Amino acid sequence: MDNKNFEEGYVTFKTTTKDGKEVEMAVVDEFDYEKEHYVVASLINEDDTIDDENRYIYKSIVKGDEFSVEKIKREFDYKKIAQAYLSIDEGDSESLPEKN
Repeated sequence: MDNKNFEEGYVTFKTTTKDGKEVEMAVVDEFDYEKEHYVVASLINEDDTIDDENRYIYKSIVKGDEFSVEKIKREFDYKKIAQAYLSIDEGDSESLPEKN
C-alpha cells in the first residue's frame, strides 16, 4: 500500500474502484467499532482538494507506523458499520457513507 502525507496534513492511500481504476484517497476521520478500527476516506480531486460530497469507509490495519486498508466486502456489514459511524458523528452527515 502506498501511503503518504497529503499537503494539508491528511494521510493518504491508493485503492482500486469497482471498475478497476486506481484512485487516491485521504483519511478524513477514523473510529473503532466492535474491536476493529476503521477509516473514513474521501477522494482527492485532480486539483489536490478533498471531495467533501462522498465518503467511504474501510477497515484499517495498523502495524507500527504503517497502515493498510481493506474494503468491507459484505453490504450488510458495510451498512452496519456506516450506521455506527453516523451515530458517533451525528450532525456531520445525514446519509450513509458510500460503499466503494
